[in-house]
Amino acid sequence: MKSLVLAAGLALAGTAAFAEAEKYVLDASHSQIVFSYEHLGFSTTYGMFSGFEGEISFDEADPAASAVTVSMPVKSMFTGWEQRDGHFMSADFFGAEDGDLVTFTSTGIEVTGATTALITGDLSMNGVTKPVTLDAKLNKADTHPMAGKPWLGFDATTTLLRSDFGVGAFAPVVSDEVQVMISIEAAKADESAS
Repeated sequence: MKSLVLAAGLALAGTAAFAEAEKYVLDASHSQIVFSYEHLGFSTTYGMFSGFEGEISFDEADPAASAVTVSMPVKSMFTGWEQRDGHFMSADFFGAEDGDLVTFTSTGIEVTGATTALITGDLSMNGVTKPVTLDAKLNKADTHPMAGKPWLGFDATTTLLRSDFGVGAFAPVVSDEVQVMISIEAAKADESAS
């Protein structure tokens, strides 16, 4: 059962939701993406995105018909140092403007265990779209004790190359590889929102 829930909750093979699919929406207050990279070999620097939006179409009967999409404004990136945030938004990296988004749309899933899966999808960032694979783990699929409705939670990891997305300035002195850690919760949508 956990494999089925994991597949349905995380998988995608398109964006069309079938009648059997149940809609879940990300809980922005408990969903984060944390990234890290090596700085000159001296330290590991961290940043994050939080408060982003997304949906999961959960088809318990046919996990391959499930889908997930996530989007976040580039300018919502937070590194804990204002000057660094500003540098990332400059022409050296994103050249970000209001409205620029980072998006992920899943395209497939391979269930690898009772609570694990490899999720593939298209990551779009800085005007570039590339396939990525997330190594995902279902943490819990149950009724939320305070909200009183079905809830999903999972963690996932991946490694990206900055240069693949046109933000490879100063590589390899500042590492091209970026480690990404994702943790999200999703609530079953109210019937009126389906």
